Amino acid sequence: MSLFAFAPSRGPRWQLALQAALGISVPIAVMTIAGQPALGYLAASGAFTVLHYGSLPVVERARVLPIVGAALIAAAGLGALASSAIWLASAGLVIIAIASAALAFGFRLGPPGPLFFVLTFGLAAHIVGSGAIGGGLYVAAFAAGCLFSYLLSLTPLVLPRVRNRASRTLRALFPGPTLTPDGRMLLLRVALVAAIGVLLGLVIDPTRTYWVVGSGIAVIGVAAARRAAFERGLHRMLGTVVGAGVYALLVLLHPSGLLLALLLGVLQFTIEIIVVRHYALALVFITPMVLLLAGAATGTIGSLDIAFERIVDTLVGAALGAASGVLHPRTAPTER
Repeated sequence: MSLFAFAPSRGPRWQLALQAALGISVPIAVMTIAGQPALGYLAASGAFTVLHYGSLPVVERARVLPIVGAALIAAAGLGALASSAIWLASAGLVIIAIASAALAFGFRLGPPGPLFFVLTFGLAAHIVGSGAIGGGLYVAAFAAGCLFSYLLSLTPLVLPRVRNRASRTLRALFPGPTLTPDGRMLLLRVALVAAIGVLLGLVIDPTRTYWVVGSGIAVIGVAAARRAAFERGLHRMLGTVVGAGVYALLVLLHPSGLLLALLLGVLQFTIEIIVVRHYALALVFITPMVLLLAGAATGTIGSLDIAFERIVDTLVGAALGAASGVLHPRTAPTER
């Protein structure tokens, strides 16, 4: 994973990219027109659903994505419940990280692994804990976004050639639960990064712990290899720093309402096209997208202090994730 070269193309991704872009932009646009933009920002997070199992045929995604969506909604609900106390949110973050990693690696979830379950829990705890919105309304808006994302993923089924394709059973799509040696090592790394990240987050800022842990888990990914850990850590650090600069430029536009919906959609589309070929470049777009969405949901959009905080959190988390790679032997096998 070189900083100066693109990975080989894995086939066209425009369909998945378009679904992800619409999943984030349409809820914001619709709720802005309806006079409730805050609910649109929360529903937009439901686009996390469509980012899973992107390489499967649509008929198979139709089977697995409801399970992914239900798990994400459960994570949001638990985050909302844990928002009442810092210690509860911190302990819950570690538990969610370990549980989602065990399920992701045990059932061969593939990329992006346990990442979005951890971020969903952390975002819910952070936003509900800030008093910006009640827990029940937060979960309802997020669940609506997950459902909308799922329906978007089904749109290709209108074509007979897509609809008539044979589908494997859920048992075949979710092989397991078994943890291979690589899977056990990845689970151990997630557990260590979550525990240490929470402790460091309590020192840095307890309300930002989820970002430290999420950054570390993003670096771990689903590849059990020492070199991959170091390379992804470097990509995440550099990409985030540059991405924060892009965010600083975008806030000069004072994006809100329909302009914000369009901007986030363009960023999400670009991310999904690039992310499988160059991780650092994708983070140049991921960072401003997340900062804009989280800022809009919490009323802090445009704050450069938030951008600086995210850089610090990412550097700490990415360093943790990369350092955990030393647990792998130098010639660790890569799990298919």
